Amino acid sequence: MTDSQSPGASAPTNGKPDTTGFIPGDDTWTQFRNIYSILTGKMSNEGIEKFRVARDTRNEAADCKRCEEQRDYLLQYSELLAVESSEAANLYDQHAGPTIRFLSESIQQLGGDLHNHNIYCRRCTDRKGGGFDPEYGILICANEMKDQGHLEDTMAHEMVHAFDHLRFKVNWSDNLRHAACTEIRASSLSGECRWAREFFRRGQWKLTQQHQECVRRRAILSVKARPTCKDEAHAERVVNEVWESCFRDTRPFDEIYR
Repeated sequence: MTDSQSPGASAPTNGKPDTTGFIPGDDTWTQFRNIYSILTGKMSNEGIEKFRVARDTRNEAADCKRCEEQRDYLLQYSELLAVESSEAANLYDQHAGPTIRFLSESIQQLGGDLHNHNIYCRRCTDRKGGGFDPEYGILICANEMKDQGHLEDTMAHEMVHAFDHLRFKVNWSDNLRHAACTEIRASSLSGECRWAREFFRRGQWKLTQQHQECVRRRAILSVKARPTCKDEAHAERVVNEVWESCFRDTRPFDEIYR
């Protein structure tokens, strides 16, 4: 075994990249070579995906632990501040925001229960932030979370889905209009389409109509991924059909404020 290989690496490659430009191995020198190949454009998209999978597998325990700690922080401090003074609540608002607390309370009022026993942090193999399942709860893709703010937005997005499932009896499997409506609401109300996130993280630099365009774009992508959707044109048509009523519907909030 050479210095550039590790016990967890795949078949020996003598420290040479495969046809994608990716070099298997967990040691620091191999990681540096892979990152250099990415930065200089020498690694293909397939190789970059191999690099990401290897990194996510290597960091799985640490990613899940961090995700669980941040999840519990949001849930714990949301609950505490629900009964503490307004001064403490204002301090909390500056750091994390009341979204998780408010959505949790709204879901409880509808007979639901979302907490750390059914909000799971896991390593995901597909590139998404999370998901909601009426039977099991919320999945958070720990390897995709950039920071606590990203986690809060992702939790809020999936909690809007949970609220809609309880309040509106969403047909998740067959009704694309239902799916489009809850995706519009989740992207609009969660904070993931706020101007700063679009501007700094996604390179969307428009100064007007940015929020609406972000919500529409993300809703179309989500609907397109559903098995009963034919193609992007079909997804766009369904989103347009429900846009006006669903974008205006801010329940359980009074307005869009994130």
